[in-house]
Amino acid sequence: MIELDQFKYELGQLEPTLNEVKASLDIENKKARIAELNMYMEAPGFWEDVDKSRKISDELRGLQDTLKKYEEMDNTYEEIELLIQIGYEENDASVLPEIEETLNTFREELEELRINTLLSDEYDECSATVKLNAGAGGTESCDWAGMLYRMYTRWASSKGFAVEELDRLDGDEAGIKSVTFQVSGRNAYGLLRSENGVHRLVRISPFNAQAKRQTSFVGCEVMPVIEDDDVDIEIKPEDIRVDTYHASGAGGQHINKSSSAIRITHFPTGIVVQCQNERSQFQNKDKAMQMLKARLFMLAQQEKEEKTAGIRGEVKENGWGSQIRSYVLQPYTMVKDTRTGEESGNAQAVLDGKIDNFISAYLKWKKTGVRSGDVSDSEE
Repeated sequence: MIELDQFKYELGQLEPTLNEVKASLDIENKKARIAELNMYMEAPGFWEDVDKSRKISDELRGLQDTLKKYEEMDNTYEEIELLIQIGYEENDASVLPEIEETLNTFREELEELRINTLLSDEYDECSATVKLNAGAGGTESCDWAGMLYRMYTRWASSKGFAVEELDRLDGDEAGIKSVTFQVSGRNAYGLLRSENGVHRLVRISPFNAQAKRQTSFVGCEVMPVIEDDDVDIEIKPEDIRVDTYHASGAGGQHINKSSSAIRITHFPTGIVVQCQNERSQFQNKDKAMQMLKARLFMLAQQEKEEKTAGIRGEVKENGWGSQIRSYVLQPYTMVKDTRTGEESGNAQAVLDGKIDNFISAYLKWKKTGVRSGDVSDSEE
């Protein structure tokens, strides 16, 4: 059957990727490390040191999950091979839908696992704090910020990540002036750091009575969520100002009854962090201080790097010529990353959270310097 020949060919095309993933994961060393960690956990008094035991438990769980995922992929590959063989031997067309469905799922999950093998930097396994700031363009840019927020929350949901809104300032007429949210889950930062920078939208503005094409910009900043005991940063009381204010937006009735929201300004760097999501002023202050420490630590790391993009990304002024990615909705539809050359003609799917191809292209580019095809960085 022609269909079986095609499925056999497609599966064969995926075999090198599966082998590449196996090599990247260093399976045998992971098995040895799992055995070593299990020995630690069986030792007397292991659970007496809460912080150490938690770190070891988290590492073990991550290694076990990765190993299990690879073994599942390897088994699925063999299962598809067997189904194709049965189809040939019995000339049975009834297996075709099952082969197609299993092959499509295998392809998607293998690409996701391959992407995860590219996450090897120090903070890649951390959760992420994302901040979106509307740039030039007024209401149009605020609406664009709201569209990006929706895009990232949909993407996070598809990955099983939890999203917690920490601070939000709505636009005067529509959209969002700024929003800070935390995406919690293993490798969230490693994946989302591809989104650092300015995002550009070109469309016919719904807020323009003359239906003219308009360009808007939103800055996106992504930082890892670093635990306090992993950050050796001293913040002097005289270097900060802590302001309280009434929280706004969703979050329950309590947020409007007291000045529970916290804003911390760090004078030496000009960094400002805010949190209004927690129920108490003390909880908001603790969260804001954690965010400030993480930003100061990453800033110090930045200064040691030749290029800032490796950790924090280049968050430039929200305006012309500074974008990392353009989303064009008129007169044609196209999303194009100016760094990697990756593009998609299905802009709506991208805005619905389908950004894995851009994340994958960024990680490959960071690792190898290879762009997606021989394309130019120039804008349309």
